[in-house]
Amino acid sequence: MFPQARVLVIEDERDIAHVIRDYLTVNKFEVMIAETGKEARHIVETTDLHFIILDLTLPDDDGIELCRQIREKSHIPILILSARGSDTDKVLGLGFGADDYMTKPFSLSELVARINAHLRKHERLLNTHKDNEILRFGKIEINKKAYKVTLDNKAISLSAKEFDLLYFLSKHSNQVFSKRQLLDEIWGYAEYGDENTITVYIRRLREKLEANPSNPVYIQTVWGIGYKFSTNND
Repeated sequence: MFPQARVLVIEDERDIAHVIRDYLTVNKFEVMIAETGKEARHIVETTDLHFIILDLTLPDDDGIELCRQIREKSHIPILILSARGSDTDKVLGLGFGADDYMTKPFSLSELVARINAHLRKHERLLNTHKDNEILRFGKIEINKKAYKVTLDNKAISLSAKEFDLLYFLSKHSNQVFSKRQLLDEIWGYAEYGDENTITVYIRRLREKLEANPSNPVYIQTVWGIGYKFSTNND
């Protein structure tokens, strides 16, 4: 539990927004509600937030585009909450910077569990005593303190979770991790997680870092087990 963590609920259906607000308030969260993209942008720009719950369907905005814009300016964990449950929407949402995805109807207790898991993980990453470490592998440089990755001296744009996943794998280079282990380490939970989330993020990292994503040098698949960051080809 994270008392007084400030959560922004971006949801135009008032009944749903108020149910979420009331349940989170009982669980000791401070909750703000935005019914439009315009309201949400104002709150994000003027308020110290700890977590965002984002509905994809807003009266004045596209939720996925709003997610992308928020992610460009902040590493606040974002959970998409939507009635649109297709794999395409999940991939788009996660690809544009969301940290998690839940489909309506949803369990309020599961929502709280996921929020707490993300907050724990975010806090651990912020408090790590090795924040200033820079990892180098061939043409790739990973700067933990600056949350920056360069490839051949050119900056690579990564979402917060893309960076976290890359940093964790590279920090434990040549070790193999299952999708479940990666969900637990990066997202902070495994029980409720969708393993396809890992598949999406691995694919996006390969597209951004590998010369040939279909034949990756660094982020390799160990069939039947999981993934590893290989340094054998530096």
